Amino acid sequence: MRAVVTGGAGFVGSRLCEVLLDSGAEVVCLDNLLTGAPDNLGGLRGHPAFQFEQCDVAEGFGSRAVRAALRPGVDLVLHLASPASPVDYLEHPIETLDAGSRGTRAALDLAGEHGARLVLASTSEVYGDPQVHPQTEEYWGNVSSVGPRSVYDESKRFGEALTAGYRRALGTDTGIVRIFNTYGPRMREHDGRVVPTFIRQALAGEPLTVAGDGNQTRSLCYVDDLVAGLLAFARSGHPGPMNLGNPHELTVRQIAEDVIRATGSRSPVEYVERPVDDPGMRCPDITLARTELGWEPQVGWTDGLARTVSWFRSRSQGAA
Repeated sequence: MRAVVTGGAGFVGSRLCEVLLDSGAEVVCLDNLLTGAPDNLGGLRGHPAFQFEQCDVAEGFGSRAVRAALRPGVDLVLHLASPASPVDYLEHPIETLDAGSRGTRAALDLAGEHGARLVLASTSEVYGDPQVHPQTEEYWGNVSSVGPRSVYDESKRFGEALTAGYRRALGTDTGIVRIFNTYGPRMREHDGRVVPTFIRQALAGEPLTVAGDGNQTRSLCYVDDLVAGLLAFARSGHPGPMNLGNPHELTVRQIAEDVIRATGSRSPVEYVERPVDDPGMRCPDITLARTELGWEPQVGWTDGLARTVSWFRSRSQGAA
């Protein structure tokens, strides 16, 4: 199998490339490195079945180098390209909108040209600040179309609509997955998401900044479990949308306390103003994934957090 992974130099995308290569696939990794990092691909450089091309999906795949990489054929397109953390999409709003709209259309056209299956990596953010709990795929969401987070939320909602439209109108083999909060090695220290932020602060002995009263909830899925779910979904032929995430729910305050214990830090917890449109609860109903894929997370929060802390600690010691 030949797979194209857009956003393949990111935290999730790079791990996806590794697992695909381990399964015997050939992988073409495309990334403009806006938020991805070449270091994430360090272990893949020189692999005979791996090729990286720097490419902005919003500009299409017309460059000579990219066309050459794609010419042997494509069986699977995994479209992950997009800024995905609040820090990134608030700093790059237009690029985020372009990745979800123009980039998704380019990925769909690529899949159609080669008769390949396309998997759109959508997000739990399409549910906004949900009024239904846990969130099922049938829930339409509670999203502000003009709020600060809308550049990400609405780009993904539009990407879903475009993907569904290509399936209905053109018969393209497509599938939509809605990814809930994911964590693990290769997250960036300053990407603004709760787990890397708390780990960075704890290791530095700084206060852990908990937004609001800390009672809002998150459901955290370890990256290896998510990648297994993505590949099971890709093989299934299911059109989606399908939730992928861990239904074990934690308050933000509990996450902070667990990080302090896991790092052995003496950092205090400091409460700060809650961001605009910050969701009060986030938890996936994964009944569909269990039924259709036989998939559910295998890595518990305590184990996954320990692995992630270990990776961050090794990075900080290496930089010292």
